[in-house]
Amino acid sequence: MTKHEIVDIVAEGTGLTKVDTLAVIDGFLATVTWALQNGNNVTLRGFGTFVVVDRKARKARNPVTKQLIHIPGRRSPYFRPADELRERVAAGKSSQESEAPR
Repeated sequence: MTKHEIVDIVAEGTGLTKVDTLAVIDGFLATVTWALQNGNNVTLRGFGTFVVVDRKARKARNPVTKQLIHIPGRRSPYFRPADELRERVAAGKSSQESEAPR
């Protein structure tokens, strides 16, 4: 699903214009990005938590040349889904929820 499709579904469900909905979604994404850049976690109950994890530097092997290379450490965003989200995804699509939420 693309951002454009999400905007269409949310706009239809809320009665907002697509322009307003896009502004809200862009604002939400910018806020999550800002929070992660500043070392904060973002928790949405029932959905999950966005966190920043520190990846250690490591050595790896280039599969083509077989040469050992150094991969530097880095900070990386990570999403941890909530148990409720995991359960709903595992249950799959039910007949009542076959359409997008409105």
